[in-house]
Parts: sequence; structure tokens; C-alpha cells
Amino acid sequence: MDASASRPAQPLDPRLWQIASLAGLLIYGLTGLGFDLAPPQIAVTLITALLVQWVGTRLAHLPAFEPKSALISALSLCLLLRTDDPWVAALAAAIAVGSKFAIRVRGKHVFNPTNVALVAVIALTHRAWVSPAQWGDFAFFAFLMACVGGVVVNRAARSDVTFAFLAGYASLLFARMAWLGQKPAVPLHQMENGAFLLFSFFMISDPRTTPDSRAGRIAFGLLVAAGAAFVTFVLYRPNGLLWSLVTLSPLVPLIDRLLPGRRHTWSHPAPGVLEQEKRHETLPAAARLLPLPDAAPGA
Repeated sequence: MDASASRPAQPLDPRLWQIASLAGLLIYGLTGLGFDLAPPQIAVTLITALLVQWVGTRLAHLPAFEPKSALISALSLCLLLRTDDPWVAALAAAIAVGSKFAIRVRGKHVFNPTNVALVAVIALTHRAWVSPAQWGDFAFFAFLMACVGGVVVNRAARSDVTFAFLAGYASLLFARMAWLGQKPAVPLHQMENGAFLLFSFFMISDPRTTPDSRAGRIAFGLLVAAGAAFVTFVLYRPNGLLWSLVTLSPLVPLIDRLLPGRRHTWSHPAPGVLEQEKRHETLPAAARLLPLPDAAPGA
């Protein structure tokens, strides 16, 4: 009897579901909803992300080229980033993928790749903005079902941070509604857009940028919710979700130290990745600043 037949089936890599969901939404947006997104920007974003991933793989002497997380970052940028200059799209893709190799603490990304790229190009170039991605009821609820389906099918280990954030942010929005005497339609409308779903299910839940323990992830999700509400309703700045996450992400190493937990690993890591990460943990602190294999989604 073949020994491989007795092995339990490996669960689907969650990144494949994410790529399919994002690609499907992008295709539907271009063909059915008329997204204001030029094909050259899509091509530049995808090519740059994969090229930087390949270069980083070679420079870091990694055992295999792993394109999944680069594709997730690129597709997320295509859905959210708007600019009239292709070089800005290329810069965003390079920052997103490059940050995973360059900015790490104990083998984990400090910033979500897409999040830090969006904030960087908005702040530095003044030639980029984030699309609110108002896709209409059908597209919104179809994508919502795809996001929730990804959590169910893949039994995502980081769904707790997503639901903690959603509960915290919704509570703050409804509390504000009650304080101002608004109708429930107001906070519901504030959450009913594709950018909010992308943030909730693809950015804040990135396993490489969230705390290792469940208690830490729940606390982090609530902190990001509070920060987003503060930026949006106290500072009156747009893109409160993005600014909150990029500002609070450096707290994750501290949360991991205070509330330690098991480090996340993917179901199908690239050959040699787990072994190299274990060796990395035994190195001196200065050596641990060097790049490690990429094994995380770059939403």
C-alpha cells in the first residue's frame, strides 16, 4: 500500500483562496462595475511585485521563489490604490514586497505590506489616493461571502483578530450614532464598502504582522479599532484604518513579549523555510535582522 495514501490531506493554503477572491473581485470590478483602473497600472503593479519578490529571494539566498504573498499584495494594491502615474503604482508594489524582506523583527514582518505601501505613497508622493471601493450591494455582499467563506474553509488561525476588530469598530460606530442621535443606517453605511472588507479580512489578519497569542490578537484588534475611530472622528483625517494599523503595528513585538504564543506557520511552506526560521531564532539579536524566507500573505 502506498504510504502517501495514508497521510491526512493537507488543508488548502489560505493564500490560494485569497488570491482567487481578490482576482475575481478585480475582474468583476473591471468588467462589470467599470473600475477607474487602467490596464497599465495593473500590469506594472503585478510585474513589479513579482520582480521584487524574485530579487529578494535571490539576494536572501532563499531555497525557492514563493509568489503567493507578492500576488496578494499586488492584487490588493490594484483594488485600493488609485494614481495617474504608473511609477507610483510601481513604487507602491516595490515598497509592499520589499518591506517584507527589509523590515522584520524575530522573523516577523513589522508592517502589513499593502498597508505600509499605501501609507508611504500617499504621504510621500501626494499623487496617490485610496479608492473607497463602493461596489454596490451585489459586489459588496458577494465579496463579504467570499471573505467569510475563506475563514470557514481554511479555518484561519487569525480570524480572531478580524472579528475583534469588527466588533470593536462596529461598537464605536454605533456608540457614536447613539451620541449624535443618528439612524442605524449611518454606521452600517460606513462599514459597507469593499475597502473596509479588504482591511478587515486581508490586512489586519496578516499572520506575519499580528500577535502570536489569541489574547494578544484580540487586544491588537481592539486597539486598531480604537485608533481608526480616533483618526477618523477626532483628527478628521481620511484613511483612518490605514493610519491606525501602520501606527500600531510596531507594538506587536511588545505584545508578543508580554503575551507570548505559538508562531504561525503555513500549511505548505516553501522547502527549507521552517528549518531556516528555526535556525534564525538561535542567532544573535543583530543577525536576526537579516531577511528570512517569505511565508506570509501580503494583503
